[in-house]
Amino acid sequence: MDLVHERAAGIDISRGDAKVAIRVPGKRAGTFSTTVKTWGSTTNQILALRDMLVEAGVTTVIMESTSDYWKPFYYLFEDVLPVVLVNAKAARNIPGRKTDVSDAAWLAQLGAHGLLRASFVPPEPIRKLRDLTRARTIAVQDRTREGQRLEKFLESTGIKLSDSVSDLMGASSRDMLAALINGERDPQKLADLARGVMRKRIPELVEALTGRFGEHHGFICAMHLDRIDSLTGWVDRLTARIDEAMEPFRTAREFLATIPGVSTVVADVIIAETGADMSHFETPGRLASWAGVSPGSNESAGRIKSTKTRPGNRYLKGALGTAALSIARHPKDSYLGARYKRIIVRRGKVKAIVANEHAILTAVWHMLAEGECYHDPGGDFFTKKDPTRTKNNAIRRLQALGYNVTLTTREAA
Repeated sequence: MDLVHERAAGIDISRGDAKVAIRVPGKRAGTFSTTVKTWGSTTNQILALRDMLVEAGVTTVIMESTSDYWKPFYYLFEDVLPVVLVNAKAARNIPGRKTDVSDAAWLAQLGAHGLLRASFVPPEPIRKLRDLTRARTIAVQDRTREGQRLEKFLESTGIKLSDSVSDLMGASSRDMLAALINGERDPQKLADLARGVMRKRIPELVEALTGRFGEHHGFICAMHLDRIDSLTGWVDRLTARIDEAMEPFRTAREFLATIPGVSTVVADVIIAETGADMSHFETPGRLASWAGVSPGSNESAGRIKSTKTRPGNRYLKGALGTAALSIARHPKDSYLGARYKRIIVRRGKVKAIVANEHAILTAVWHMLAEGECYHDPGGDFFTKKDPTRTKNNAIRRLQALGYNVTLTTREAA
């Protein structure tokens, strides 16, 4: 096996300390010795470790991406040492020898032979943008959960407001909840607070607002609403800060927002997670694989065992899922909408959504790599070359239902 680095270091990191293995040439030619030492994870200890590694002349430092514990080490090393962050799955140790010390020595040995591929770690400006977009995503998720807790609590009062309104946090619903909290119990008066098109549902709302809502329930509901309003304030503040941090990426943001289903919020997440720099991903397939939206590859003896997608970047994957679901709800006359409707017939909803996530990310790669806006091929992309295809798909569905119909022209084959 070829030797790439004569002097290599492997670091196995935990919350309180790190095991550091340094692999250097031995006294005899062709031999190597490895020493392992425990270092603390405080800033002063990490700086002392950095100075020691520089004095040792190591040409590569390998560390596993263990939770968030790797960050203080990586951020203090990156400007001074050739540090490589690797996925723990790629550096898995030999079964039966799983200790922190053996892990560190194994990392040093793999790094010395150049057998590990570095994980993508964005530069500091993108890391700051990531912190903001991820904090906003978490705040939105917490707000959604709080709304679900409120809806669940209302079940104990007999109030079925969520059955009659599409959004429990809408203007009409908030007015009704506020009146309930303030002591109003008359269902007719509560229903009269409906606004706009909701007024057509007043008889239904009267039934939904009849229950056993008391002072105790009002206290708990007020706590839930205060929490929801607080999280809404968080989201607004984070959005304002993201808009400031997004200024250098304004053009890329506008390009991405031209993709059907991709809102400004989704575009922010895509830029923050990928860095808007496609040089880190050689092909669109590499980007899709990194994000976890490409089919898995598990084949043995000619038999495909599984095509399940791998776990990828969950924030990017979630944003792509939001965009793909938006297309699924409103296909319109777009290529991605037609693609979704075409795949759902053969493979089902879940695979159709994942396929559109992959297609969106492929478009993102080309747009950011080439600096162009999205050009939609159109909803007739799959039928304009063969007008009989749409008709034959309908015929196949009728055949599956038992009708005696035949396909037309060459598509019958």
